Amino acid sequence: MLRPKVPTMPQPTGRVAPPAVVEPTNVIQAAPASTPTPTSARPTVRLTPGAVIALVGGGTAVVLVVGAVLVSMLLAVAITGASVAICALVIRSLIASENKRR
Repeated sequence: MLRPKVPTMPQPTGRVAPPAVVEPTNVIQAAPASTPTPTSARPTVRLTPGAVIALVGGGTAVVLVVGAVLVSMLLAVAITGASVAICALVIRSLIASENKRR
């Protein structure tokens, strides 16, 4: 029936140049130069005991605030789920009692 045609490679057209020959060159190793160690222009930070207490207090406050927000979000989701479940039960009982009357 249908036979696929196998593509053939076309012959190169025009003048084909031979590949260029690359000759290796000698590599001269230089002695490693000693580089000076860069010094920082910024002063070092020194923490006093008061600053450490302030950092610990600030970190504790952040953890407490984030925890309170996450707990309140979890509580909101739980209350919403419970109220939706109660609404579903009420609607189901209304539908069931309406079917019993007929």
